[in-house]
Amino acid sequence: MTNLPPPAEELRFLDAELRQLDVRRATLLRRRAWLVHTLQATAARQPALGPGTAPVGPPAGTGAAARRPEATAPGVQNVLLVLGGVLLTIAAIAFTLVSWGHLGIAGRALVLGALTVGALGAPVALLRRGLRSTAEAVAALGTALTVLDAYALHEVAFPGTDGAGYTATASAVLAALWAVYGVHLGLRHPLPLAVATAHLPLLLGAIAVGAGPYTLTAVSLATAAGGAAVALRAALLPVRIVAVTGALGTGAAGVLSAGWLGWSASGPGPAARAAALLLVAAALALVAGRFVPRPEISVGAAFAAGLCVVAGAGGVLRVTVPGEWTVPGYLACAIALLAAERTRLHHPLRQGLVRASAAVQGFAVLWTLPLVAGCVLGPAVRGAGAWSGTPRDFRDAVFAGLPRPPYAGTAPLVLAVVAAVLVVAGHRTARRPAVTVAAPVLGWAAALVLPVVLQLPYAAGLVAHAVVVAAALFFAVRFGRADKRPSPPSLTALLLALVTSVGLALVSLASEPATIAVLGTLTVLFAAAGLRPGPAPFAAPAALCHATALACAIGASAGRPPHHTALLVLVVPAVAALIASRTGGSRTGGSRTGGSRATVPVEVAGAAAGLLALALAAPEPPMLALVLSLCGAVAAATALRPERRAAGWAAAALFLLATWVRLAAWDVAAPEAYTLPVTGPALIVGLLRRRRDAAVSSWTAYGSGLAVTLVPSLLAAWDDQHWLRPLALGVAALAVTLAGARHRLQAPLVLGPGVLALVALHELTPYLAQVVGALPRWAPPAVAGLVLLILGATYEQRLRDARRLREALGRLG
Repeated sequence: MTNLPPPAEELRFLDAELRQLDVRRATLLRRRAWLVHTLQATAARQPALGPGTAPVGPPAGTGAAARRPEATAPGVQNVLLVLGGVLLTIAAIAFTLVSWGHLGIAGRALVLGALTVGALGAPVALLRRGLRSTAEAVAALGTALTVLDAYALHEVAFPGTDGAGYTATASAVLAALWAVYGVHLGLRHPLPLAVATAHLPLLLGAIAVGAGPYTLTAVSLATAAGGAAVALRAALLPVRIVAVTGALGTGAAGVLSAGWLGWSASGPGPAARAAALLLVAAALALVAGRFVPRPEISVGAAFAAGLCVVAGAGGVLRVTVPGEWTVPGYLACAIALLAAERTRLHHPLRQGLVRASAAVQGFAVLWTLPLVAGCVLGPAVRGAGAWSGTPRDFRDAVFAGLPRPPYAGTAPLVLAVVAAVLVVAGHRTARRPAVTVAAPVLGWAAALVLPVVLQLPYAAGLVAHAVVVAAALFFAVRFGRADKRPSPPSLTALLLALVTSVGLALVSLASEPATIAVLGTLTVLFAAAGLRPGPAPFAAPAALCHATALACAIGASAGRPPHHTALLVLVVPAVAALIASRTGGSRTGGSRTGGSRATVPVEVAGAAAGLLALALAAPEPPMLALVLSLCGAVAAATALRPERRAAGWAAAALFLLATWVRLAAWDVAAPEAYTLPVTGPALIVGLLRRRRDAAVSSWTAYGSGLAVTLVPSLLAAWDDQHWLRPLALGVAALAVTLAGARHRLQAPLVLGPGVLALVALHELTPYLAQVVGALPRWAPPAVAGLVLLILGATYEQRLRDARRLREALGRLG
């Protein structure tokens, strides 16, 4: 008896055998892959071998081709079949249209009938033999012949019938025949043709009976519904593509027609009929979107449906309300569409409806854009007529010289409603940061255009815009982040406050008291906001800018000339330097004015005010010198801060410029008066620096200071006909030379002798000219030639010595 192992032992044995088989199979597969790769590489190299080279590759009789074919057999077959079918179809069309009249009625019927029956019946036999592609080509010829049969039938049997009606009937019959034929034989092309043709009967029939625009629109929507149904139920991809294309085309035509009928309706009745058609289109889109498997298509269908609903309902409201309430009516319908979010509709459908509502709200906001742009840009045009007189109302002050948008009375309502919707929707959307920025912008726009729309008095409009600025600054301060960096809503509020303040300042230029009052108010508001860390980098410079404008306005109001107003403007750079000194030393921003982030903007604003003061004082040199001195004092005070030591250079330059301007005002023409005030301090600074650091070169310490005076004085002395300046310059150059020799300094030893030599040459020039005039004319060329000969001989001797040295070294080697 056989001793059988236990089941567990036998299972382990079987597993081991199976693993060995797997290993052996993997080895054989790798070997097979290598052999296939080798044979393919050999076959690819065979065309490149010479005629006398023996081929290396698979053995004879394997059927390996020497060249790889460029086209596949199925591709060649399809090209031949398609080309043959097209040619036969063209021949049939030519026969029907050209040679038709040469045959009698019996011959005509016999020829077309025989061709059609043969072309439609041949695929049956071809399919039995497995020739499906050929059967498709012959069947395509048969379907084309059926169209020719319909045309021939109309020409022979029904020549007096209406073309549209006959075409509608023929298209319906052909669509049904092609559908039955394709389903019965299992062919592919008849079904898409049947679906495409099925979109024609209803439209052509409606045209044949003389239907009106409402009926044609309804027929288009019905055709689109049929195409959508076929697209949802069809299994073949070509049928779905044709059905979807036809449904979209007829549906879009129907929706556009209904929309146009609603927009052009002159009464509630036509508008209601157009709205009913749009509601039908919306229902069809929702039904189609519900059963589409792809969510993005469902969202698009619901989006189109939402637009149709808003267009229909808004069209009814449009004919029942005044013209300026048209956009609010559409907006109300769009907001009502948001109720779909709380329904039990499919999620993609709800998403599409919400997007449609958002799109309509966006269009409503765009409708208000011309009015908002006019309110923002209009004051720039008004600013050209400063203190020209108080306007009649605030709208005239803003829109002076600009066209006024029509039907703008409800623009504030539209902006406010959309802002409120965004505020409510901000708690339920994932894009809350964007909503928190967009809602304040829309609210600001509503408040900005409200005084213009209401045509408030000029003073009341100014107060209203000032309140807008104050509210924006309060929002920026209230909702700023604790890390002292403005959040997106706070930054948006700051920018809106700045824009509104600029427009308000420009509008206030129409009246002198209004200008001073508005600029003073804006200065106070922005200064108060600049006390907080978040808005300080924006609010503090804005306060300084408005203060600069206020100083100019006060000076003009007092009747003072511009160069006197410059002194008043200089108060702003002084205040800016004071503020920067309190904020610049803090890295954490602990100062009440906003920390170190506000330092640079404040300094830039102060520098801009200083430049304006210089520009105002430029026509009067004495006043310009005073302004330069005061600016230098402000820069020197700034340079006292450790992190702004570089401002000392600016202070020195300003003081020097002030000195030069004062000298020019005194009609001083001597260059030493301009250069000595530079040389003295420069030499003192250089001396102090060399005492502190002995490694500093004399060029760094004294070069610039000496050159500032010596070079301009040398140029002036060269054209000076008197003896005093050359003598004084020579004495100064000699003193510099002696000082350089005493302390062994390179810069004085170069600059002093150089200037002294040039001064001496200047003094000896007349005598040298006399000597040169006494010499014969051939003497200078002769001297030059002699010098060149001497130099050439010296050069040649050195070359000869170098050659001898090279030869001697060669002999040593």
